[in-house]
Amino acid sequence: MAGSLAASAFFPGPGASPAAAAKTSKNMAGELPENLSVRGIVAKPGAPSGNMQVKAQAQALPKVNGTKVNLKNASADKEEVIPYSAPKTFYNQLPDWSMLLAAVTTIFLAAEKQWTLLDWKPKKPDMLVDTFGFGRIIQDGLVFRQNFLIRSYEIGADRTASIETLMNHLQETALNHVKTAGLLGDGFGATPEMSKRNLIWVVSKIQLLVEQYPSWGDMVQVDTWVAAAGKNGMRRDWHVRDYNSGRTILRATSVWVMMNKNTRRLSKMPDEVRAEIGPYFNGRTAISEDQSEKLAKPGSASDGDAAKQFMRKGLTPRWGDLDVNQHVNNVKYIGWILESAPISILEKHELASMTLDYRKECGRDSILQSLTTVAGECVDGADSTIQCDHLLQLESGADIVKAHTEWRPKRAHGGEGNMGFFPAESA
Repeated sequence: MAGSLAASAFFPGPGASPAAAAKTSKNMAGELPENLSVRGIVAKPGAPSGNMQVKAQAQALPKVNGTKVNLKNASADKEEVIPYSAPKTFYNQLPDWSMLLAAVTTIFLAAEKQWTLLDWKPKKPDMLVDTFGFGRIIQDGLVFRQNFLIRSYEIGADRTASIETLMNHLQETALNHVKTAGLLGDGFGATPEMSKRNLIWVVSKIQLLVEQYPSWGDMVQVDTWVAAAGKNGMRRDWHVRDYNSGRTILRATSVWVMMNKNTRRLSKMPDEVRAEIGPYFNGRTAISEDQSEKLAKPGSASDGDAAKQFMRKGLTPRWGDLDVNQHVNNVKYIGWILESAPISILEKHELASMTLDYRKECGRDSILQSLTTVAGECVDGADSTIQCDHLLQLESGADIVKAHTEWRPKRAHGGEGNMGFFPAESA
């Protein structure tokens, strides 16, 4: 009934007058009828306040033998007036309850989904955070742990991760450790007290032992921690393992000192800075003192008559080689050092250990040369260990980095996972 009443208001019947049809077409074009109320029901102009009248056709056209016959009848022009009153109640003034209920239901479903994701717990507690690469602090806040997946662009010709890739992982965990502990100031790994005094960290020495190299798709787990190194230095160690097997990949230790960012001179460690990082000191060591002493110092391979020297000149830093402290990143030096290493060593041997002594920082406009001194025969000695001394210096003569490396013959892939080494003949 309500539908027919509403339809008759907008679509007049055959008995309607031409004036009414014209008015209806005019209203369909976008103009409201003069006697149309807010609720869309035709109201009589003379109706009292609060009452509305609805117009409806009183009689339809008759049919004779299935054919409509238009019989003019006086009653056809008559319209039945049905009074209707809409009481004003509090309920009528409220919004549509169905829309409100749908909105509340959507909110509750979204909240339930988020709560389900937060309440999800993996089978291994160490999976959740490290899987997304954020890292976390363990062992009573003294060790920071982060996982890394070896990407395809991080491997070399022998299908294993390069030493630069592993060194980048070490540097990344060191910075994330400071950030996660809440000690990151304005500088590149500097604490708030260091930032107040324009102090930055610079590395003075790095020692590392590589037991094996991960391959593409392997997951490595990096642990790092800090300790005191003398009165004005800080020692940072790393232990890198294979995530699945737990086998050691690399162990490294380093010594860091402070430098004034403006004067570019070394500085003592203020007591305020020591108070910031002191609670995080850990006496654990990744490389023992005996192992550190066994690692040859730079210059030891230069002794002897059989030593051979190789040189590469004209090395210049690119803009991408600089870090936020406006000097060349320490990992980049390793690539420059190996630029002068003989290709016969790189093809048949892999880096087993390295000791680096940083003497001077390198800027954007520097021009360097790399020198490598090889102890013994390096061409036909594919089955023996080779020791090399490296010197990276400015062409003017100032030393930048001194290093010593030991190389062992490459080994084939192991049977455990993807870990192992690729045969030298296929490199």
